[in-house]
Amino acid sequence: MSHKVVLIRGDGTGPELCEAVLKVLDASGAKIEWVEAEAGEKPLNRGEPIVPDRTIELIKQYKVALKGPMTTPIGKGSVSANVTLRKRLDLFACMRPVWTLPGVPTPFQDLNIVIFRENTEDLYAQVEYYTTPDVAVSLKIISRPGSRRILEFAFEWARANGRKKVAAVHKANIMKLSDGLFLQTAREVAQKYPEIEFSDYIVDNMCMQLVTRWRNFDVLVLPNLYGDIISDLAAGMMGGLGVAPGANFGRDCAVFEAVHGSAPKYAGLNKVNPTALLLSAVLMLRHLKETEAANRIEQALYRVLQEGKVRTYDLGGRAGTQEFAQAIVANMR
Repeated sequence: MSHKVVLIRGDGTGPELCEAVLKVLDASGAKIEWVEAEAGEKPLNRGEPIVPDRTIELIKQYKVALKGPMTTPIGKGSVSANVTLRKRLDLFACMRPVWTLPGVPTPFQDLNIVIFRENTEDLYAQVEYYTTPDVAVSLKIISRPGSRRILEFAFEWARANGRKKVAAVHKANIMKLSDGLFLQTAREVAQKYPEIEFSDYIVDNMCMQLVTRWRNFDVLVLPNLYGDIISDLAAGMMGGLGVAPGANFGRDCAVFEAVHGSAPKYAGLNKVNPTALLLSAVLMLRHLKETEAANRIEQALYRVLQEGKVRTYDLGGRAGTQEFAQAIVANMR
């Protein structure tokens, strides 16, 4: 039985990254039928919404999507396609696993942390306005139901995957109402999981703790803005955004994506590392219970990274996107 999965190729380097990843997925034996959809610059340039309604409906219909990186407009103009997808599909949980990859240079050995970021509230609710021509206001929105569901999602994932510790990250010492509500809810939820050790950290302290005592952490759960920042920090510890996967979960749908940008200056140059999108696809395969194919891809990737003969520029090599993907295919057993 094959799985129908929506494919959004994205902007900039997105299409060539998707081409490389699809080549590897096809060689893995995973049973996937791709359903093409659009979001990002192409529909926007045609005068359509950055995420057309038909794309939303396709993801709702087939429940799973793999998305290449998309360009986020800066300043005036359209909203982010990524934020739009998360809000319209209610993808409230962003999962960002980070671990030490074989053959990828990093001083952070034994890194193995999973970060859960609330995906729909906080400053990313995009409620902004001018009070005067010289003063702009953004509303930070933290709700008890929104906090509870991301916290429960993180604890449930920790329980199901044998993780022993969950840490909530906040700034409740300053934002006593909004972050205070998140922290209060975290403490309430933690009581339902007595087998899991719970702790909480102020976000600036967590930044310091991560790069000095990373082995002490297992699962982190954070409001939206802090989760965005901390997960990129952790991606750097892993080896860079070129190798960091991501997944977004709602009650009914899941969207898997590389967490880096579209890198338009490299578009068409066959240069960018496909590992981040490939590992996101591995997360997708595990979500679809295609465990054998997921393991086959991961092991082949590790062999290529450890051997070190075929590397993209960000890992100190000269291999192109497609050459790197082909090396993974050749190492698949």
